[in-house]
Amino acid sequence: MTTSTLALYPGFEHRSVEVGDGIRIAAVVGGSGPPLLLLHGHPQTRAIWHRVAPVLALHHTVVAADLRGYGDSSKPAGAPDHGNYAKRVMAQDQVTLMQRLGFDRFDLLAHDRGARVAHRLAMDHPDAVARLVLLDIAPTLAMYEQTTEAFARAYWHWFFLIQPAPLPERLIAADPAAYIRDVMGRRSAGLAPFDPRALAEYQRCIALPGAAHGLCEDYRAAAGVDLEHDRADRDAGRQLQPPLLVLWGREGVVHRCFQPLDEWRRVARDVEGEALPCGHYIAEEAPDALLAKVTPFLARRAPGLSRN
Repeated sequence: MTTSTLALYPGFEHRSVEVGDGIRIAAVVGGSGPPLLLLHGHPQTRAIWHRVAPVLALHHTVVAADLRGYGDSSKPAGAPDHGNYAKRVMAQDQVTLMQRLGFDRFDLLAHDRGARVAHRLAMDHPDAVARLVLLDIAPTLAMYEQTTEAFARAYWHWFFLIQPAPLPERLIAADPAAYIRDVMGRRSAGLAPFDPRALAEYQRCIALPGAAHGLCEDYRAAAGVDLEHDRADRDAGRQLQPPLLVLWGREGVVHRCFQPLDEWRRVARDVEGEALPCGHYIAEEAPDALLAKVTPFLARRAPGLSRN
């Protein structure tokens, strides 16, 4: 954890929690009230929430965690079937983290890859999630099954990162800072929305040993074992049980290539949502718009949510 990260979360405490099998999950914890877990996306870290976490912490105990393979969390070598980066396993990391912080039930706000982990977490652990907010994704299975040329061109990294090791790892590790700039800077808003301290944190973390491999394994699992789990849910008619708010960027690829509300209504029983006036990185591009939607949704307090 760097001075830059601490500056992004004044008043928060850094935690590194063992969740099993030698895996440690890094997080910052702050605020008081009902617990709220925040999960980031690719190629970022828990730093993405720095513009909204202090406001959320006025009414919640906020836990902003790094996913397995990202940030300062553990980055184990991938298994042959990539199963140790399955979203089921990454979700269990976060459930155990919250339990060890004293929370068996919590709200969950997640972006991008973290939202895919959150989807699996809420499916596998419905009693753990009170309310669920997912940012700028459609379900993974729907996105793969509906891949078009336009989507493949825009989300080229989905198909690059799943190539067999060590090709993508070697190319990322050759200039990790450039990978951050290129992947994030080619989205609709460019690099202008990002606080230089947050950008520096993303660049620091992707250069850590094992980081390039960890994020590739995340995507490799998503194109394999995760699809098996999603198809099993679909075949069994299983749906997400917690109330679900889905938000996405009006300037982004998800809005252009998919119908997010329609897709989520196929896999969840209680869904609402809309597009926001921004691109992919909602928490950094449009923090006020995000808070305006998330705050009242989370205020509809679910029964039985523990307080700190």
